[in-house]
Amino acid sequence: MICVTRLNDSVFYINPDLIEFIEETPNTVISFSTGRKVVVRETCGEIIDRIISFKNKVFREVYITDKSEIAESDMIV
Repeated sequence: MICVTRLNDSVFYINPDLIEFIEETPNTVISFSTGRKVVVRETCGEIIDRIISFKNKVFREVYITDKSEIAESDMIV
């Protein structure tokens, strides 16, 4: 999940996997695959950077877990 801010300064988290597209009109509008839209304070670039950071963290944890499982299975032999 990534953190975003509504125009009224309330902070909430969204699932980046559900984002269909992001546009600046001039406010940033995030459109989800569910049909829902939210207007946020962050720019498109900031949201993209947060998505990249989130995905890196998720995949890094998966990669480390997979490597440790492989290392453990090698030790069992």
